[in-house]
Amino acid sequence: MALTAGIVGLPNVGKSTLFNAITQAGAEAANYPFCTIDPNVGIVEVPDHSLTKLTELVQPKKTVPTTFEFTDIAGIVKGASKGEGLGNKFLSHIREVDAICQVVRCFADDNITHVSGKVDPIADIETINLELILADLETVEKRIGRVEKMAKQKDKDAIFEFEILSMLKDAFESEKPARAVEFTDEQMKVVKGLHLLTIKPVLYVANVGEEDVADPSSNEYVQKVKKYAEKDNAEVVVVCAKIESEIAELDGEEKAMFLQELGIEESGLDQLIRKAYSLLGLATYFTAGVQEVRAWTFRKGMKAPQCAGIIHSDFERGFIRAETVSYDDLLAAGSMAAAREAGKVRLEGKDYEVQDGDIIHFRFNV
Repeated sequence: MALTAGIVGLPNVGKSTLFNAITQAGAEAANYPFCTIDPNVGIVEVPDHSLTKLTELVQPKKTVPTTFEFTDIAGIVKGASKGEGLGNKFLSHIREVDAICQVVRCFADDNITHVSGKVDPIADIETINLELILADLETVEKRIGRVEKMAKQKDKDAIFEFEILSMLKDAFESEKPARAVEFTDEQMKVVKGLHLLTIKPVLYVANVGEEDVADPSSNEYVQKVKKYAEKDNAEVVVVCAKIESEIAELDGEEKAMFLQELGIEESGLDQLIRKAYSLLGLATYFTAGVQEVRAWTFRKGMKAPQCAGIIHSDFERGFIRAETVSYDDLLAAGSMAAAREAGKVRLEGKDYEVQDGDIIHFRFNV
């Protein structure tokens, strides 16, 4: 599953600090929590309590978590859609990612100047969103010019596309993103072909100061971002990028103690990874044996043979059955043998839609 979330933001909002936290520590070993494959792509382990419990239950020789990619995208300034600053680079990089994590400054610090002279998270969000909308408007207007001529000649496909393009144009001129427009499944096929920036799902990352980590609800900027996100049908993750960069350097036990001292159960970065993973419609199934317990990423809605193919194409080609037990059932039983005795292990066929948390053994023949 080579899907990636792009981290975007205005200058001095903490975007680089957060991305540095993602890419810190352990580039040499695959089992470290963070590693980097090149200067602007960070690969992180997806935090999963289920994998820890499965490891305790099975006691394998090796445990392999699933991973997720974040891409650090060039900074943006007002006028990016017209090529201002690194605008063209910024827009081209966003086209390459599958989701957008927009970092928003929600802290006051006289030593860190804000690009517009004052801390205003909603204005920051609207600056970036408007640049993306303007870029998409340009894409749609160019396409309308070509399609309209064919539509006038009564070409059915052109008429259908022209209606969709007109819907999009109206939305953009009202400063609404493409994801705010309701499309049918058939219409969405056309929309996807346009590769629009504002159709991508968005997660807002509220970057707070150290004093707000334990109780972010007391931060007025965070409340404003959450209110805005509700209208955008988006979620908000609260982080303190400065603290996250410190946490990223700690091992498991030290990390747990540090979080306890801060009065929080889970780091903001772990929340960000999980939310971004979910934002893309991703889920996890497991394979579990004495040699290895491994987490595998799949898209929600995938059938058993497709999920088998994630391990190896031969598994999909020669798929026979998927021996499956849910995580909750296995945990309640205490072992795979006990789960079988309790009738909780099922044999699923080609039409089975794999569920998040399934533990699967694929039977195949090639």
